Amino acid sequence: MAFSSDYVSLVLNENFEDAKAQFLEPLLAIHEAHLVMLAEQGIVTPAEARDLAAAVSGVDPASVRATTYDGTYEDLFFLVERLIGERCDVATAGRLHTARSRNDIDMTLYRMRVREHLVGIIAAALDLREVLLRQAASHTDTIFPAHTHTQPAQPTTLAHYLLAVVEQLERDVVRLQAALECVNRCPLGACAITGTGFPINRTRTSDLLGFLAPTGNTYGSIATVDYLIEAATVAANVAVGCGRVVQDLLLWSTVEVGYLRLGDGFVQTSSIMPQKRNPVALEHARALLSKAMGQLLAIVQAVHNTPFGDIVDTEDDLQPLVGQAFRDTRRGVALVAAAMADATFDATRMRARAEAGWVTITELADTLARDHGLPFVAAHGVASTLIRRCAVSDSGPVFDVFQDVLRDAGVAVVMTADELERVLSPAHFVRVRETPGGPGAVAVATALADSSGRLIEDRERLDRVSEALSAAVSARRVALSALGRR
Repeated sequence: MAFSSDYVSLVLNENFEDAKAQFLEPLLAIHEAHLVMLAEQGIVTPAEARDLAAAVSGVDPASVRATTYDGTYEDLFFLVERLIGERCDVATAGRLHTARSRNDIDMTLYRMRVREHLVGIIAAALDLREVLLRQAASHTDTIFPAHTHTQPAQPTTLAHYLLAVVEQLERDVVRLQAALECVNRCPLGACAITGTGFPINRTRTSDLLGFLAPTGNTYGSIATVDYLIEAATVAANVAVGCGRVVQDLLLWSTVEVGYLRLGDGFVQTSSIMPQKRNPVALEHARALLSKAMGQLLAIVQAVHNTPFGDIVDTEDDLQPLVGQAFRDTRRGVALVAAAMADATFDATRMRARAEAGWVTITELADTLARDHGLPFVAAHGVASTLIRRCAVSDSGPVFDVFQDVLRDAGVAVVMTADELERVLSPAHFVRVRETPGGPGAVAVATALADSSGRLIEDRERLDRVSEALSAAVSARRVALSALGRR
């Protein structure tokens, strides 16, 4: 059957090029694992297994990638099938497709790639956590005004802020790990949609490809895309969370704010304005994460309201979008980690900002309620009145105004000028806030220790995943080699 030239140029050629880039290695791995299983189950003879092992091993990935689509085969699968057939007896070559279909092959190689993408995003998130924890450990005493509604609100420390980002990334990794566990199930053996009458061993092929286990229901193995939607939405959560932090970092990099200075390797100047020191690495990260967000949501939209079964909408045409979305997510997170590794903060400027704008006034209200017995509403009223009266140009020293406010409110509070100055200092504000998770020294030290421990645990968990995948490759190669010696 000859394909229409329009169909070739508009669809088949594009899909062929995409498949070569993304799915050649997973396809060859699936051939190897399936062949080993067929031989061990006695579905092919030892002689057939030996010839097929040589034929599959003889397919040169570099040559396949150099192949130009000519329309004489439908897709990458059929090209590789042809190449295998050229390397052994045609009848023997046909045995390799026993007890499987392109349906379960496709679903398996899609999961293999998504698995790889999730591992990459997890690794990038762990690297960013490590960078931020290192920065936080260096800035436990760096005080600056935290903002709410874009306005200075209360003093905190840079470590406290960065630990908030770290905790968000920790939750991201929990979600990514859960998505990875869902993705890491092998559909091979589901065949077209109902399985097979051949005595296959689905667990064996699953193990040889590094999956945790086979998928369950054979219909669902081919029909469902929930594994992909879960992975995409979790990655979108990473992109959104990281992007919001990047927005802060870019604001901090402005001359007007001046908190953050990126290393020279992450800035660019202007072609005509030599004074410029543009924090372009963070801009690129923001663009990558925003683009990834759009792509990840597009994945969800593309499969929305499609039939629950084998359907093109979830297959070839969707996969380039899938690959790019996950790659851009990883690139964005990794770029933030790289840029922040040698970034510096202006602690003096940050502290000065924390000493302005009455951002410590909450502590005065708290002190009046906590140490002097005022109802908090009354204490808040005193603090609020103090701000209003001090806004008058000739109001006089703050302590004198404070005494007037107390007298007018009928409140009997004994507090010296030194005590008032201490209560209104950013350092005192931070020091007394030892609420678990707060910016106080003990709370921050505890959070740093806990997050450092979780980082070690998460790295070890990711290492186990990588080791399991590498072990599966080794086991598959050993088993395939053994077929050649039969």
